[in-house]
Amino acid sequence: MPTSRRHREDLEESQLYSYPHHLRAAAENAPTSAGVYVLHGERDDLPLYIGKSVNIRARLLSHLRTPAEARLLRQTRRITYTCTAGEIGALLLEAQQIKQLQPLFNQKLRRNRQLCSLQMTGDQPQVVYSKDMDFANSPELYGLFASRHAALDALRSIADQNRLCYGVLGLEKRVPGKPCFRASIKQCAGVCRGDETPEAHRQRLLSSLLELRIQCWPYVGAIGLVEQDGKHSQIHVVRNWCYLGSAMTTEEARQLSTVAAGFDADGYKILVRPVLTQSVNTLLL
Repeated sequence: MPTSRRHREDLEESQLYSYPHHLRAAAENAPTSAGVYVLHGERDDLPLYIGKSVNIRARLLSHLRTPAEARLLRQTRRITYTCTAGEIGALLLEAQQIKQLQPLFNQKLRRNRQLCSLQMTGDQPQVVYSKDMDFANSPELYGLFASRHAALDALRSIADQNRLCYGVLGLEKRVPGKPCFRASIKQCAGVCRGDETPEAHRQRLLSSLLELRIQCWPYVGAIGLVEQDGKHSQIHVVRNWCYLGSAMTTEEARQLSTVAAGFDADGYKILVRPVLTQSVNTLLL
């Protein structure tokens, strides 16, 4: 009797969402603590995926939520993991390993060589690049962007939301003595035709940029963030918003603190809140 179409679909779906037999032991025996896990394929030198969780075992066992995750598991040949003392350590280690190992299915945390920001120069924000200046210690930087195009798009969005003048911002060429087109359709508040002062325009721009402001590194050198989970502790060494590694002792942490450190966008996003609020015990190294 031929297999019905519905039966075939049910069979395919059941196979799709069945945890691969050769991975079950690794997943079920994984620790319930925080950390980073790596899904390895046929090529051991190129991981398929790197992830993090506050509970590695639970996260691995949940990796069947979508067809894409199920297909990823079918390509996986083995699973390795590294435990951390908490969520901050897991976030930092995940970002670091993704940059170093370049797994096939991780995209967001890969190294960005064109990192740029907006910096106020007079009345106009200018696009500046991390390769040309130290983002960790340069004041008046706004936003972290993957490209000049993305930075200018963000500036246009700010202008649209706040009725700022494209001409004054340098987003379009100004015609001397004439207002911009957007002023005529009330999308610009009219600084270009004298309806508001340049200073008022500048202040509205600065106010709208404020939420994008990049915080300067608040320490002279490196610090250690101490994280504990009851079983063990780690000291995460950071300088200029860049994660340099984790250590078990203060002496090991001091040795890591001498490693060269440049601004890291992912490190900044992970660390800015706990560092500035001092929600984690901090050591000066």
